[in-house]
Amino acid sequence: MKLWDKGYDIDEWIESFTVGRDRELDLKLAEADILASRAHAAMLAHTGLLTKEENERLQMALSELLDIAKEGTLLIEDGVEDIHSQIELMLTRKLGDTGKKIHMARSRNDQVLVALRLFLKGRLDQLTQLTSNLVSILLGLAEQHKDDLMPGYTHMQLAMVSSYGLWFAGYAEALTDDLEYVLNTRNLINRNPLGTAAGYGSSMPIDRDMTTAALGFSGLCINPINAQMGRGKTEWHVANTLAAIGLTLSKMSMDLCLFTNQHYDLMKLPDKMTTGSSIMPHKKNPDVFELIRAKSNLLINLPNQVSHVLGNLPSGYHRDYQILKESLFPALDQCQMIMEILTYSIPEIKVTKKDLSDEKFAMLFSVEQVNIYVREGMTFREAYQRVAAEIANGTFSPPSRWEHTHVGSLGNLGTERIQQRCNWLMNNNHL
Repeated sequence: MKLWDKGYDIDEWIESFTVGRDRELDLKLAEADILASRAHAAMLAHTGLLTKEENERLQMALSELLDIAKEGTLLIEDGVEDIHSQIELMLTRKLGDTGKKIHMARSRNDQVLVALRLFLKGRLDQLTQLTSNLVSILLGLAEQHKDDLMPGYTHMQLAMVSSYGLWFAGYAEALTDDLEYVLNTRNLINRNPLGTAAGYGSSMPIDRDMTTAALGFSGLCINPINAQMGRGKTEWHVANTLAAIGLTLSKMSMDLCLFTNQHYDLMKLPDKMTTGSSIMPHKKNPDVFELIRAKSNLLINLPNQVSHVLGNLPSGYHRDYQILKESLFPALDQCQMIMEILTYSIPEIKVTKKDLSDEKFAMLFSVEQVNIYVREGMTFREAYQRVAAEIANGTFSPPSRWEHTHVGSLGNLGTERIQQRCNWLMNNNHL
């Protein structure tokens, strides 16, 4: 069955190519499509386009389909093009002509648009919660290790004194930035395209505000041409959001690969989180973080894939949009899996408490000595040159006492502020 069927057959090879992976990926849209169809049917009854009895029969049948979809047993039959066709086919089998009326005053274009937005909103909500949970875990570890010093690096060379607390809190705040990005994207796509039909509106007397309220959207996609142009752009916004998270998690996983290296020896993984070598008995490899790094890097590339599909398309619908699901849907699954495995694995990491009084870490304290001279009255440039000379002639001796007091420093991580911001975002951005 095809919603556009006109009574003639299409070449089997052409059909196979044009359908692609849509039947497989469309199952993810089943619940969203059914919810939108319920709202659409109720609106049709409200405006007199369906009778009360027809709406009641449709609502009951759609509720039954929703239960089947939630159970994961709703399948697309052979010869049925997509989930939208499958749902209408099942309604028609059960309700006869009443089932055939469900498509009145809409096109498959706005049907797909609204299902996509509902589906993506739900996935972004899941990602929001996962990100918030990981932020809280990292901040807890930051407080636990706020007094445990570690070397800080720039250019992968010893740079300044840091702490494990500062490291954990740094990624907590980076993920809080990403959380804001997720929520901004959710708010951006939280507008209702249903009722725009094929991109030029409908001559039927529909009530688009009613379906907007019923589906929990914050507002309408008012102009139908713009609503249709939202196909692809919606996926692009979500792709950029996943890429932002990927940038953070790629860097974090790279740090963890380095820090668990024997030469750095800053962190250790429990045996249960490592893999071995077929030839080297001593190996305990951080494969989980290497794979997180690789999968995160694929997320970083996702906006490029979407952009290359969209780059030369004019307004209106084009079949090109279909293949965006092939990139975006698996990426959503991968991002969720990465967040879940990090939530599980990060608390298992053990930090290695370092003795920074060891001579090999002496240069970490050069800036501290510069600051001591400055507080004693020397200009910064004079102090810098004096410490540089001490290092050059071998007389530099690292200070034994120093203080960091400002917000965001070793002595004042500001974890409570980061958590407050995270909480505020969670409580105030689901518009």
